[in-house]
Amino acid sequence: MSRDLFIFSSGTIKRKENTIYLETNNGERKFFPVENIDSIHLFGEIELNTKALNFFAQKNIVIHIYNYYGYYSGSYLPREKNVSGELLVRQVQHYLDEEERMYLAYSFVEGALFHMQRNLREYENTNEFVIKISQELENAKNCKSIQELMGCEGRARDVYYNAFNLILKSKFFFEKREKRPPTNPINALISFGNSLIYSTVLSEIYKTQLNPTISYLHEPRERRFSLSLDLSEIFKPLIVDPIIFKLINNNMLKDEDFDQDVNYCYLTESGRKKFLKEFDSKMETTIKHRKLGRSVSYKFLIRLECYKLIKHLLKDEIYKPLKAWW
Repeated sequence: MSRDLFIFSSGTIKRKENTIYLETNNGERKFFPVENIDSIHLFGEIELNTKALNFFAQKNIVIHIYNYYGYYSGSYLPREKNVSGELLVRQVQHYLDEEERMYLAYSFVEGALFHMQRNLREYENTNEFVIKISQELENAKNCKSIQELMGCEGRARDVYYNAFNLILKSKFFFEKREKRPPTNPINALISFGNSLIYSTVLSEIYKTQLNPTISYLHEPRERRFSLSLDLSEIFKPLIVDPIIFKLINNNMLKDEDFDQDVNYCYLTESGRKKFLKEFDSKMETTIKHRKLGRSVSYKFLIRLECYKLIKHLLKDEIYKPLKAWW
């Protein structure tokens, strides 16, 4: 099974015949088994030449680039081979049709809130938060606009985050969600995890015929793959948040894993490596799929969500968001 490769070292990635290697700044060479690589995530300062990029394109390997603080900056997507004019037209039609768009946008919110409640039910004294989220989900059913729907989702997420201090067993305290920049360790972990799930969802969308720029919950804009934002909503509480709870509650993170000052807090390289180890393990974890009758990984569940969306757009099967049953 292909896996993602995470590179923290700095240097130059080069191609030599049918192999790819990283030549680090101290002259060490590390060769990559490209046949088994799905996507590459670059956290170090890396130089790439066109021979290497051409090779990655031949192998359909997506490259995600992260900035100094470990947050997503952009992606190199090889020339699209999975293109469908019909599906593109259907995507646009579902965006322009108000009723169709609202159905899909609500579905993404429904999946997200379901997994928030699922997480909370794992812990004691969280029932009042679960009830408040249920109320926002009921309110969402009656929304007449995307803005109203986003408001319900935002209030439900605030309730969810307010419950974090009942879940987290450590000196780390979570006051409120702050992104630009994150100002405490919990915000730093959420931002880093959400950045990873966004790029991973984008990689899975790329393997299908979906166009990642046409979305339904988030407004399509220039310079962003907003469909990845839509689908990520379902998977952030399912994948990212349990990793945060595990890292914190098992004392796997120390002060030195964070670079903190008065106005910001970021994960250091050691902190990012600890998170990525858990993230990679989570993505490869398998569950028995009820409909397919076989084991599938968390990562493949994201691809399946793309296929379900395609079926909906093509009027083959009504889309229902993933709701973890295990």
